[in-house]
Amino acid sequence: MSATASMDEFEALLNESLELATPDEGAVVKGTVLAIEAGQAIVDIGYKMEGRVDLKEFAKPGQDPEIEVGDTVEVYLERVENARGEAVISRDKARREEAWDRLEKAAEKEERVEGAIFGRVKGGFTVDLGGAVAFLPGSQVDVRPVRDAGPLMGIPQPFQILKMDRRRGNIVVSRRAILEESRAEQRAEIVGKLKEGDTVDGVVKNITEYGAFVDLGGVDGLLHVTDMAWRRVNHPSEILSIGETVKVQIVKINKETQRISLGMKQLQADPWENVEEKYPLESRHTGRVTNITDYGAFVELEPGVEGLVHVSEMSWTKKNVHPGKIVSTSQEVEVVVLEIDTAKRRVSLGLKQTQGNPWDNFAASHPAGTEVEGEVKNITEFGLFIGLEGDIDGMVHLSDIDWNRSGEEAIQDFRKGDMVKAVVTDVDVEKERISLSIKALEGDPFVDATTGVKRGAVVTVVVTAIEDGGIEVEYDGMKSFIRRSDLSRDRAEQRPERFSVGDKVDARVTNIDKNARRLGLSIKAREIAEEKEAVAQYGSSDSGASLGDILGAALKNKEE
Repeated sequence: MSATASMDEFEALLNESLELATPDEGAVVKGTVLAIEAGQAIVDIGYKMEGRVDLKEFAKPGQDPEIEVGDTVEVYLERVENARGEAVISRDKARREEAWDRLEKAAEKEERVEGAIFGRVKGGFTVDLGGAVAFLPGSQVDVRPVRDAGPLMGIPQPFQILKMDRRRGNIVVSRRAILEESRAEQRAEIVGKLKEGDTVDGVVKNITEYGAFVDLGGVDGLLHVTDMAWRRVNHPSEILSIGETVKVQIVKINKETQRISLGMKQLQADPWENVEEKYPLESRHTGRVTNITDYGAFVELEPGVEGLVHVSEMSWTKKNVHPGKIVSTSQEVEVVVLEIDTAKRRVSLGLKQTQGNPWDNFAASHPAGTEVEGEVKNITEFGLFIGLEGDIDGMVHLSDIDWNRSGEEAIQDFRKGDMVKAVVTDVDVEKERISLSIKALEGDPFVDATTGVKRGAVVTVVVTAIEDGGIEVEYDGMKSFIRRSDLSRDRAEQRPERFSVGDKVDARVTNIDKNARRLGLSIKAREIAEEKEAVAQYGSSDSGASLGDILGAALKNKEE
């Protein structure tokens, strides 16, 4: 009975000791390398258990395995025994478990971890963090896009853990965060040594449309295009190239953002210091057109001194023309200085002033009465515009086209492009107007007809038309009209129909209106005047003779 109890107790104690001594599957255990054969290491993990591990599991990424017989190594026990009676062990999994414990502690403390980039995957790279594999996104490799990551592969370097998920086995790291931190420290140190106004050497790193970035030895500064030269610079590449060493001045340092503004022109003499002396008002200079806009053209008088020729100062005659149709870029032009504002660094220039006012020139060479010839440029409802020398126009008003016809009727004889002659009647320089007259080319028929004719004179006219209100007559080629009430002294004879076209009639001149070009005629006034003259010469009604006798005698005497 006691012997049986002793055997049971011994068996129980033996089983208990075996359970305590045998490691659990999934644990990391220590073992000794017994041999290396067929690319594998045979490892004794104790408890009469051995396992095999591929040699590659003992190698770091990109390196040969470092393992020798007798080395003590940690392995991960996956199964106590396989079909061959060997333990299934793994060095990779042991390293991974160890690495995860270490990385979790580093992530909690936000410490850097060391790893090596060993592969490329979609969107980035794989990194070995001493047994655990992490993902390095392409955007986190460097502060700037990396085209060739070859030089970075297999090199141990620090990384910052951005994200960890042990359950899913995901780790995301960043190399860029380490570089930015290091760069920030270096930048702060360099910026602290710089002062505004210092002159330093730098290397052009990058060129953009608005300027260039210059490396000052670990920190970049911006050299804006407006600070490169006193003259106009359309693009930084005109004067700089990548890799070029340049001397610059520290213009401004922002301590908060650590941004540095640089300048090159500040190291050169300011051309505006004596602009007023070199370019007095109304002086003439030759410059080069550097830029053309809708409102004018910029002309460079010298490097760094540029003036604007406003569109209104470009031409006397071309008022609504784009500046690009008058001048072209890089053209050499002569200009006149109109105004200088040194505070705003502005020079107002004039182009038309070098050519002389064409209206002044025309007035001097074409006084009133001068005959000119030009092309009909435009026809409007109020007259004709004639092109004249000096690229200016003169206008012939409707009333100045023809002496005898209305302007509306006479203007129908003209077409654009016709060459016509006219006489200058007036030049208004201030209003830039030239008045012309076509009808003045011929003498005024009214003046010709009335020369020597005085009010009260009797003239012979020819009837040209019969109307209800009177008759139309012509005197020396000039039309006139005698009203019904002026056709006779006798009211019964004031009938237009008693006249016929072609009849010659004597009439008395009652009015000569040169402004309105009208000749007033009256048959009635002539008859009354003749009656008075006869009475005065041959007697009066009081002498006993009748009016018929007097007029008869007068007429008889006149006929004789």
